[in-house]
Amino acid sequence: MTRLAVKSCGMLTTLQDGGRSGYQRYGLSNAGAMDRTALAIANLLVGNKPDAAAIELAVFGGELVVEGGEARVALAGADCPLDIDGAPVPALTSRRVAAGSTLRIGAARAGVFAYLAVAGSFDVAPMLGSVSVHLRTGIGGLDGTPLKAGDVLPLRSHRIEGPDLELAANPEPAPGPIRVVLGPQDDLFAQVGIETLLSSEYQITAEADRMGYRLSGPKIAHADGFNIVSDGIVTGSVQVPGTGVPIVLLTDRQTTGGYPKIATIVRADLGRFVQLRPGSKVRFAAVTLQEAVALARSDARRTASLMTAIRPANLDRLDSARLLGLNLAGEAVDASAGGPSKAS
Repeated sequence: MTRLAVKSCGMLTTLQDGGRSGYQRYGLSNAGAMDRTALAIANLLVGNKPDAAAIELAVFGGELVVEGGEARVALAGADCPLDIDGAPVPALTSRRVAAGSTLRIGAARAGVFAYLAVAGSFDVAPMLGSVSVHLRTGIGGLDGTPLKAGDVLPLRSHRIEGPDLELAANPEPAPGPIRVVLGPQDDLFAQVGIETLLSSEYQITAEADRMGYRLSGPKIAHADGFNIVSDGIVTGSVQVPGTGVPIVLLTDRQTTGGYPKIATIVRADLGRFVQLRPGSKVRFAAVTLQEAVALARSDARRTASLMTAIRPANLDRLDSARLLGLNLAGEAVDASAGGPSKAS
């Protein structure tokens, strides 16, 4: 059996997939990858489904050794250098890795969360439909805790075939302010409070983790107190406690809360937001619910189109071995039939 042995890693290195759905009514939030687009890219580069489990690294990298057989790996998300046995691997490129090889991932030069995917993903038993580690309940992964030196992750049996792959066109997130839909309790804030949120610059503080990011900046005025009957919280909820300074709640958040939520970050901008480091500046802009739905659909199309942006790596090196490994014919045109037919 092929395995990944952890020699070293950062303290918030966890196994994450697309998340755990259907349990929020029991008080368990989704968990899952903080940046789902980056997770999808890493997985597609090694031939997995977009939401398959990968190793999520937060700022700090790590060192892992492939044991028992070969593997194919890819890294996406935060700008972390990767090398295999000392040989650098270009960003957003998969690599075939021999048994005994060492993967070294450096600390992020930009961004926060990076994802290391392996072909076939990890042979770890799901808990409540997901292998994602939920840090505050201690479920998922190997034992419900972050990875550490000495952990060994078994890989699913998977034949390593075909050429290495690369992402030909990395989809860049939309620049500008982080877009939000006001509510669900924006009526509990003074108009000047809403204007403060949408006109001010905030900063990500050091109090930032998978549960949420606390911001610093101008205080947001409530209309009449800051306590409400506890109600549901979603990923991206912008909660404003009595301090008047917002907290953005994320994948490991609590599922209900008693502070009013002035706005919710649209799904299309969540990946961009979570990649902001402590000290980063952020502004918010309001969009309508209809605009948020359109943005979500556009984001889903962008993720679905990632597959068409993946191609064999090193196209500039077309030796005979590589040519034999590529499908150069694609769909041939049968002139007599007046349309395309599969090449034989």
